[in-house]
Amino acid sequence: MKYKAADWVFKDPRLKKMKQDYSAYTKEDFQVWKILFERQIVNLPGAASKAYLDGMKKINFSSDRIANFEEVNKILGETTGWGIQVVPGLIDDDLFFGLLRNRRFPSSTWLRKMEQLDYLEEPDMFHDSFAHMPLLTNQHYVDFLEDLGGIALKHIEDKWAVEMLSRIYWFTIEFGLIRENGELRIYGAGILSSAGESKFCLTDEPAHIDYDVRKIMRMPYWKDKFQDKYYVIESYEQLYHSIPEIERVLEEELANSSMGKGKEK
Repeated sequence: MKYKAADWVFKDPRLKKMKQDYSAYTKEDFQVWKILFERQIVNLPGAASKAYLDGMKKINFSSDRIANFEEVNKILGETTGWGIQVVPGLIDDDLFFGLLRNRRFPSSTWLRKMEQLDYLEEPDMFHDSFAHMPLLTNQHYVDFLEDLGGIALKHIEDKWAVEMLSRIYWFTIEFGLIRENGELRIYGAGILSSAGESKFCLTDEPAHIDYDVRKIMRMPYWKDKFQDKYYVIESYEQLYHSIPEIERVLEEELANSSMGKGKEK
């Protein structure tokens, strides 16, 4: 599906010309990365999606070396044509979706401190790297991101449209599950970087719901505790091929809300 180009994003003054300064990482940074990596990687065999585990091998991350974006960009460029765009932290919606439309995944370069190992309000580069980047080697996954960015840019002035698309992103890219060989597996980055939620999400305690675009658009999410509902895709092909449905349902939901039918169900 074709969406309007967003080359303007690279000229926007809000998007500072930043690079990863690998030499600036401290001994504590390497210790934090090692602790987080080793603590979480042991939870993922038998829990994470095969595409994620395969991507981790392709992208060559290890506990002893903080992710090097120059190396990551070379690998991604040769596999899916994507790359990493360094950003200072959380960025505005138009910049975020504009980068996705341009096949660039935004990532910070700073790491949490030792006293922040268990809780962090804003995602750091461990989350961005360890949890997100391996799946950027999967073509259907990145094609979904690119086209979702295209849809968002079409509606970027409509806060309600952006909210509904953010819910799609949240319940797939951040907190999605996939069914592989009849078993639930994790592909959502928010789960993959969380020792606690990577175990909790696969138990019988939360609800596991088949991927449903309309239900997701009507479902607010929690940022400060484990989700009580996880949506399950059958394949990354299904995720990518849901793009036309996302666009259609979004238009219908926007029309319904403008007619006073309410935004929450």
